[in-house]
Amino acid sequence: MELLWPSAALVVLVLALFFAERRYPEKISRLEENILATLLAIITLVSFSQVIARYGFNTGWGGALEFTRIMFAWMILFGMGYGIKHSVHLGVDAFVRMLPKKSLRIAGMVGAFCAFLYAFMLLYAGWLALLGAGVSTNWRQTGAIGYWTFMFERGTGLDDLRYPLWAQELFGVQDRVQRWVAYLMLPVGLALLAFRSLQGMAAIWRGDRELIIAGHEAEDLVSEAKGALRD
Repeated sequence: MELLWPSAALVVLVLALFFAERRYPEKISRLEENILATLLAIITLVSFSQVIARYGFNTGWGGALEFTRIMFAWMILFGMGYGIKHSVHLGVDAFVRMLPKKSLRIAGMVGAFCAFLYAFMLLYAGWLALLGAGVSTNWRQTGAIGYWTFMFERGTGLDDLRYPLWAQELFGVQDRVQRWVAYLMLPVGLALLAFRSLQGMAAIWRGDRELIIAGHEAEDLVSEAKGALRD
């Protein structure tokens, strides 16, 4: 029961994204790009300001390193699903491209399903015990959902990130920012990765795409980028 409400929240998030994307596909894509761009801009701004503060004024923010590390992790975790959606994850497709068209479709679907299975196992691996795998049945040791729930219940703080004094006084929060706040993107990012992998598998089945990776297409992307830089 401890995992019920966070699991239900992830399901609601994925369903909301699914229906919103069917109605506003361009807006959702733009929103995802803006989130990634914002995270990157925050990392750049904080890192740059820290260099100026440290070497120009001999001061700085004690939690800057931990903050940028968390933002970088958020960008990676959120970007995993985005990469599946737009087939920008680099992969080797030299072998599968030699297969007949039907076999290529099967290989693409198997690859997409493996990506889904990977994300699902990291989210919650307790179900593997039903297949006889030697996996702990302790919900706290079965994946990202259990780990995040455990941190949420304990309220353990981060090492360096602290709430401002005004927030502590106004809202009565603890001194250090809770770890569950920083780790929130872990289950969310994996849920999005699983969702995008299933979407990719369905698109391959329909014939809308061939693979969920960028294989030889990566060469075209590099050439386009070079041309854009020259322009």
